[in-house]
Amino acid sequence: MKLIPKKHNNHFFSIFIGSIFIFFFLCSAYLYGRSSSSKSVSTLREKHDMVIQYETNTAISLLDSLYQKHLKGELTLEEAKLMGADLLRNLRYGPAYDGYFWADTTDGVNVFLYGDKNIEGTNRWDAFIGGTYYVREIIKNGMKEEGGYTNYYFPKKGDTIPIQKRAYSILFSPFNWVIGTGYYPADISQ
Repeated sequence: MKLIPKKHNNHFFSIFIGSIFIFFFLCSAYLYGRSSSSKSVSTLREKHDMVIQYETNTAISLLDSLYQKHLKGELTLEEAKLMGADLLRNLRYGPAYDGYFWADTTDGVNVFLYGDKNIEGTNRWDAFIGGTYYVREIIKNGMKEEGGYTNYYFPKKGDTIPIQKRAYSILFSPFNWVIGTGYYPADISQ
């Protein structure tokens, strides 16, 4: 039986401790990276929430300018609504100009929805996807004093499979319309 000199034992001990240190350092770096990544995704979602709220409030301002023309006698209420629907139906925002708006009356009748004129004028109150009556939720949250956010499932334009979507909606009471826009969280978490 051959004994390893004591200085070799210290060498192996140093390598062992160093290996443990490196292992814990790598684990910590990995966990920190995941935490930072989660914070980054959370921050991106907060920014997207702010964007859709801002854009929806901008749309409300445009409708209000038409409503003010009605109050001055320059437009009938029906003319103001027709102009408002045409304006918002075609309004886009965002870097790729893919952000759009929709409106439903408080009882669920669709006023306009980008990309699907066949939906306009139909009642969507009972629209049900992914376990949620999503139009009811959008309207309910939109009727809160400051508007509100709704999480639901909806297919992207041109797709048939519903994926998670987040919307902000708010009531424009002079027209009895709940105006909304949204984004797909999967688009920002990649």
